[in-house]
Amino acid sequence: MRKHFNLLREFSVPLIIGVVLALIWANYNPESYQNFLHAPFLGPLSFHFLTNDVFMVFFFGIAAVEITQSFLPGGDLNPVKKAINPLLATIGGVIGPALIYLLLNHFTGSNELLRGWGISTATDIAFAWLVARMVFGSSHPAISFLLLLAVVDDGIGLAIIAVFYPNPLFPVELLWIIPVIAGMVISYVLRKLRVQSYWPYLLFGGGLSWAGLFNAHLHPALALVFIIPFLPHTKIEKKHLFEEDTADRSTLAQFEYEWKIIVDFGLFMFGLANSGVALTQVGTATYLVLTALLMGKTAGIFSFALLADKLGFPLPHKVRKKELFVVGIIGGFGFTVALFIAGEAFSDPITQGAAKMGAMLSCLSALVAILAGKALRIKKIP
Repeated sequence: MRKHFNLLREFSVPLIIGVVLALIWANYNPESYQNFLHAPFLGPLSFHFLTNDVFMVFFFGIAAVEITQSFLPGGDLNPVKKAINPLLATIGGVIGPALIYLLLNHFTGSNELLRGWGISTATDIAFAWLVARMVFGSSHPAISFLLLLAVVDDGIGLAIIAVFYPNPLFPVELLWIIPVIAGMVISYVLRKLRVQSYWPYLLFGGGLSWAGLFNAHLHPALALVFIIPFLPHTKIEKKHLFEEDTADRSTLAQFEYEWKIIVDFGLFMFGLANSGVALTQVGTATYLVLTALLMGKTAGIFSFALLADKLGFPLPHKVRKKELFVVGIIGGFGFTVALFIAGEAFSDPITQGAAKMGAMLSCLSALVAILAGKALRIKKIP
């Protein structure tokens, strides 16, 4: 039974089912779909609110775990010198699509579409990993390079959401950052007191952080990002990204182990809540997001990684120009985080729907990557 559950998680089946159901529902009966999303679902709370403002707290919390572990001694980002190349590649993967988006918008878009530049900076970790395994095999060094890039990209995405996408109807109230800081202080004290259960960190630190962000009119889904680094962890990290270390009994590892399965299956909710786009809602925002993801990601990752290599920070072994080029293409698979940012970038349903369609169509990067892998004769490493 556990094997079947793991297969469902590995291939992101819950998310895909949620996306397909949302697309069918939104196109068959859009009024019913919108009513389901925004009507009271649990008490006064809507399904959309519970998904994007509560469930996504744990999605971004898991991402924060991977980033925290990567910076620990032995992690993929420690020492920093060995991570310079993928870090620069990640920066290129953010700057490249943002520039492409803004440039195209200058000539073919409008001022109201300017806010959408952040959508194209996202890379979906799960889908990128699946596509990479299809192209490179299961053990190619390019996969670790891509995963590291995607995780750091998520970290930058969190910052972009927090800084550039506050609710335009409600100005940011910085006074409410105090509870966020208080939550961090409480988490620090809990760690000093050697509290091993993660629940006090989540309830007290995370609760204050969520309330502070919510009232500050910043996105509360980022609440655990400020708390996770304080969870007790091993002194030396012995696993790579998204591997399981059964010997690690630390609070940080326990949180990831117990919540990752909930998050993986809970992505059904995310797909259902955020993918209900009318197939007729294809507009300028669609082409801007899609082109920026497919072209900007590839160009940015490829050029910045080569620049780092020239500066003396080499690419991983067996990752040459052709492998790097395909990694850049796969990086254009935006999807989950791109959908999330699209929901924050635009309030107009038509514009938001068009932007989300561009994020979903970025799945075309998978086909392009597979064809490029065959054309460039990339050897798989099983």
